[in-house]
Amino acid sequence: MYWDVVDVKPLEDLGLFVQFADGLSGEVRFTIEHLTGVFEPLKNPTFFKQVFLDHGAVAWPGHIDLAPDAMYREIKKKGVALLT
Repeated sequence: MYWDVVDVKPLEDLGLFVQFADGLSGEVRFTIEHLTGVFEPLKNPTFFKQVFLDHGAVAWPGHIDLAPDAMYREIKKKGVALLT
């Protein structure tokens, strides 16, 4: 799909650079308040940097992942997806 993520790199301050299959790219930003429940491990900078791609989705160990279609829509509209 055009919204499959083909590249992801961790950035400072809870951010990610993502690029999609159609060439669209931008940033994903988390707020510390959002990192609860299943996302709690992402508060650890070392763990956060373990981000990888799993069949077109952004993922971390422990079955933590993000829906690429929602990120795509926000980045296309605003250049950044803020996950709050």
